[in-house]
Parts: sequence; C-alpha cells; structure tokens
Amino acid sequence: MSPQADPSQAHSRLKVFLGWLAVFASAFCFYLATAVIRWAGPKVDIDASYFAFFRFLLGFAAICLLLVIKGQGLSPRRYDLLVGRTLFNCLAVMCFYKAVALTSLAEGNILNMSYPIFLALLSWLFLKEQRDGLALAMVFVAFVGIWLILSPGKIEPDLKNIWGLISGISAGFAILLLNISRRYHDSETILFYMFGLGTIVMYAVFHDYIFWPNAEELYYLMMCGLYGIIGQYLLTIGFLYVTAVEGGIISSTRILLAAMLGPYVAGDPPLTAAGWTGALLIFIANVTLALRRSRHQKQPPPV
Repeated sequence: MSPQADPSQAHSRLKVFLGWLAVFASAFCFYLATAVIRWAGPKVDIDASYFAFFRFLLGFAAICLLLVIKGQGLSPRRYDLLVGRTLFNCLAVMCFYKAVALTSLAEGNILNMSYPIFLALLSWLFLKEQRDGLALAMVFVAFVGIWLILSPGKIEPDLKNIWGLISGISAGFAILLLNISRRYHDSETILFYMFGLGTIVMYAVFHDYIFWPNAEELYYLMMCGLYGIIGQYLLTIGFLYVTAVEGGIISSTRILLAAMLGPYVAGDPPLTAAGWTGALLIFIANVTLALRRSRHQKQPPPV
C-alpha cells in the first residue's frame, strides 16, 4: 500500500504555489497600471505626475483604512529614513510613469526593473557584508543591457529613456532606505508615511498639473491607482509564502512581460534584437542577484 500524502505538506505546497501566483499577478498588475497611462493618452489630457499623485493619494486612503480596521497605531522612530524613503519613492514613481508616457511600455518597465542592479551597487558601497565580485560582475552585465535599451543600434542614447533609467536608480535608493528602515519600523508605519508624505510632496511640486477630474479622467486615474494598489497587496501577500529569492525572481518576470506584451497591449513597436538582448541581460542579472542574496540575510519586498 502506498503511503498516504501528508495533508499538512500538501497544504504547505498549495500555499507556496498561491504565493508564487500572487507575486506573478502583482507583476502583471504593476504592468497594467502603466498600460492605463498609455490607454489614457489619446482619450484624456492627464500628465504623468497626476497619475503618480493619485497613486499616492489612493494608497494613503487604503493604509488609513487598514489602520482603522486593525486598530493599530504608528511607531515612527527614524524620521530621516521615512522621509528619505518617501522622497526617492516619489522620484522613482514619477520618472517611471513619465518614461511610460514618453517612450514605450517595454522600455519604461524594463528600465524601471533595473533597480535591483542599482540596489546591489549601493549595497556594495554602503553594506560591507554584501561586497563580493559576483555583484559587481552582474552590475556590469546589467549596464550592458541598459545601454542596449537606451541606445538600440545607435551610439547616442534616446534621451527620453533617461526617465526610465532615473526611475531605476531612484528606486534602488528607495529600497536601500526601506531595508534599513525595516530595522526600526513596521510595514504599516512605513506605508503610512510613504503614501501620506508622498501625497503632500507630489501635490506641492506638481499642483499645476492636478485638477478636479471629470468622469472619464477619474476612470483612468482610478484604474491606474487601483492596479498599483492591488499589485502592492498581492506582492505583500505573496511574500508571506515564498522566499525572498523566489519572490525576486518572479517579480523580475515583469521584464519579460513588458518585452512580449507591448505590441499587443499598447500598440508599441516590438523590441529590436538589441532591445531583447538588453532585456534578457537585465533579467539574468536580476535573477543572479536574487540567488546571491540567499546567502545573506533575507530582505523584505518593496512596500
């Protein structure tokens, strides 16, 4: 008689599978949030900064509702980390949305997903325990990929793609500060200050582009914001059941999604051979760095 399967092991495997599915779905939602910006372009006149502001505003409403439901207070201890995380996250989101509006879904998403490379470089500079030759080698590989995205078939890069590159760099700083901030704060405190201060900062800087929307404009703003919030929720849930390494690798599939789906989702021209090579090099570097991090302390997912 064959031994019966252990129900607890089957349940555990199911939770891991659902965790993988949630992380992958989060990558797809983040991609769809940027697709909405492209869909809105021909229909309404909304600047990328308004989409970014609305994402922070909607996120702030969501985290406030969560705190009320849980009856939980805040425990800020290092305001410098909370403010720094907020400022770099604002810059990352704003530049990411601007890149998608000015270039293509593929280029904007792929360059935004270069943030693990810059995180590795920053960690190598500031965290001594994470210094090794493999990290620097993968940074070099990824920079080759980034150049192929920025300058496919030309010596001079397309300056519009600089928005995507800046989003990746600033996201690297934001996540480095997140990793340090996690030593002092819980997720709810970080999210409250990130969304709350982010809403204030985005309005203060871009208030000229923010207005009371009509029904059609509100539809696109809500679609973009909701996809971003749902993606964040799925990412948080997924990381409860998968390792940091697995989650990092699955999240990086947004690079491949962006490369494949752009022509079908937004009518973008397909990536050139150089663009595909660049995307694959960045993806390989991200996966390698995720595996490398398994030798160090597990790091939390972006919030």
